[in-house]
Amino acid sequence: MRTIESIAELRERVREWRLARESIAFVPTMGNLHAGHASLIGAAHHHGRRVVASVFVNPLQFGPNEDYAAYPRTPDEDAALLAGQGVDVLFLPTVDEMYPKGTAGSTIIDVPELSGILCGAVRPGHFQGVATVVVKLLNLVQPDTAIFGEKDYQQLTIIRRSVEDLCLPVKIVGAPTVRADDGLALSSRNRYLSAEERAIAPTVYRTLDHARRRLEGGDTDVADIEREGMETLRAAGFRPDYFAVRLAGTLELPRGQDMDCVVLAAARLGRARLIDNLQCRATGVLPAPR
Repeated sequence: MRTIESIAELRERVREWRLARESIAFVPTMGNLHAGHASLIGAAHHHGRRVVASVFVNPLQFGPNEDYAAYPRTPDEDAALLAGQGVDVLFLPTVDEMYPKGTAGSTIIDVPELSGILCGAVRPGHFQGVATVVVKLLNLVQPDTAIFGEKDYQQLTIIRRSVEDLCLPVKIVGAPTVRADDGLALSSRNRYLSAEERAIAPTVYRTLDHARRRLEGGDTDVADIEREGMETLRAAGFRPDYFAVRLAGTLELPRGQDMDCVVLAAARLGRARLIDNLQCRATGVLPAPR
């Protein structure tokens, strides 16, 4: 595996692969890698002759009171994991390399229909930062395919919409969420959990699963499903930001019959903010939102 820090060197390597007509798969990350990221690399090998992974903690997607400075950075461990997974190039840029004129006043990619709801409602500006850095990275790597985890379903939806709207020649592939044995979605922020909090954390998955089963069983009372989810999380000690049922693929409010839906939740537990979702087929007739 070759570690590249400069845009110029990355572009030269990509040019060589393109001249050799080799396909490229790309996995962007913020580092502090775990088994969930390894699964993304595994998926990338099915989509490209060459695999590029990036590690970049993007300041543009962190709010003023969020954990940018404290976000866990483990470059040596990350490099070892990626090398062991057969990655060809690790792109490891600095903030100055990615934002040579600084982040203030930088050109921003925004998907207004999607960036202000759910997580975007409590993290203003976050998804503009995500979409901007992802589009920059896609332009640099020029992959045929890019792999993203489904754990952050809203992020995946926004990236797909950005790529579609900007006519970028890349296929976006969602990879299934990797979970611990008790259902907790693997996340870099899980390390913020104390032992007591870690025991409580799988409640998010169990609550989502209960909501999924209600929808799959024909329950159409979306408002009650959402209310029950919020109450269950609060009773377990969480500070939930939302518990929501939306249409899969668009994140619109659910309506219609036999619809593909996604149940999403974000909740804080101690220092950690946990997000998760489960997709399902709602078998009843969901009423039009009021």
